Amino acid sequence: VEEQSTMRLSLGSSALLLAGISSAAAFAPAARPVTAGGASSSLAMASDLFVDATATSGAKKASQIQDSVSDYYGKTLSTSDDLKTNACCTASSMPPHIKSAISAIHPDVVAKYYGCGLCVPDLLEGTTVLDLGCGAGRDVYIASQLVGSAGRVIGVDMTPEQLAVAKETQPYHAEKFGYDNVEFHLGKIEELDQIDSLADNSVDVIVSNCVINLCPDKEAVLQSCRRLLKPGGELYFSDVYSNRRVPESLRNDEVLWGECLSGALYWNDFQNLAKRCGFADPRLVEDAPITIENDDVKATIDESGHDNLEFYSATYRLFKLDELEPACEDYGQAVIYKGTIPLHPSGWSLDDHHYMETGKVFPVCGNTWNMLKETRFESHFDFVGSWDKHYGIFEGCGTSIPYQSATTGVSNKGAGGKAAAASSGGGGGSCC
Repeated sequence: VEEQSTMRLSLGSSALLLAGISSAAAFAPAARPVTAGGASSSLAMASDLFVDATATSGAKKASQIQDSVSDYYGKTLSTSDDLKTNACCTASSMPPHIKSAISAIHPDVVAKYYGCGLCVPDLLEGTTVLDLGCGAGRDVYIASQLVGSAGRVIGVDMTPEQLAVAKETQPYHAEKFGYDNVEFHLGKIEELDQIDSLADNSVDVIVSNCVINLCPDKEAVLQSCRRLLKPGGELYFSDVYSNRRVPESLRNDEVLWGECLSGALYWNDFQNLAKRCGFADPRLVEDAPITIENDDVKATIDESGHDNLEFYSATYRLFKLDELEPACEDYGQAVIYKGTIPLHPSGWSLDDHHYMETGKVFPVCGNTWNMLKETRFESHFDFVGSWDKHYGIFEGCGTSIPYQSATTGVSNKGAGGKAAAASSGGGGGSCC
């Protein structure tokens, strides 16, 4: 499992790092009003965070990146075997029910899967799910089986060649599943407002699998996600992150954009971006290191002065809850998991630090309380306490790099909150 979960980057030659648009200038993102819970703020990020699609020159650069990525996934790649690295494809081992769902999906769809993680949260039956960057539709057709005939799954992708496969196999899947509850739209995930069928506050769960890092305007994506989600809904997605900002010399490489690395966000920039877009408390679900093992590539990075640049695959869940606070505050509250979430009779993980055993009182911060109380998970928990008294911040609510694999060097994918509980001596309610 460890070998499957550890990302291994093996490029053909160091020329890949030098083949980008060497003359491109750096683009600094401009401030943009952000609406979150009725309040307006502005986002002023560091100049080398990501390409700004709002500036004139930035728009041209963003369009070039989008066209390049679309061509790469639509024309250059025929199947996942054509990828030059496996940073876009490695994921945690799949549970049996997901393997069963994939076995019912058309082989052409499975062959064109390029994701970096397993983006399938629990309790999807009857929900409306939106898949950003759905490609040929693998995760759409997994979700189609999980939401059932009463649910709905919407796929959006900007690559016509990929969507053609998804749509061509739609009758196959309708016959296989006994119902047709999916729809596909050609479009950019930065421009979701241009898809008429996507109404504000209409989606229960948004998923995305190693796609947002390919998007030059990540802020626009997160803002749209919050607008589309119902109150209590969540964005649940896997993507690639770095331990520091990716330098321009790597960000300008077209192949590395397509391979999911050039667009990787520095983890703390992502945290701040998510919060400023209205997702006050991003929760890490699981992570795994991406290791660069090609000698030429490693030498190129070392010689450029970036030998400490590291990449991680990580899955986050971001809830649309106006009640969330910027930090984990202690109100003396606790929850008791009933053991009723399907496939999790013994315990269930909200994130990598909250594995709750069935029947055990589990102390939580106010944010975790709301993530369980004000969402689709409410009926599966008993809630103890109130908001009457504040006891301060939860001890250990820090700001260091959150990925366990950054210190252990070992993937925790598939372990959920059990890994954190084991490393801290038990699952007794550590909040952060």
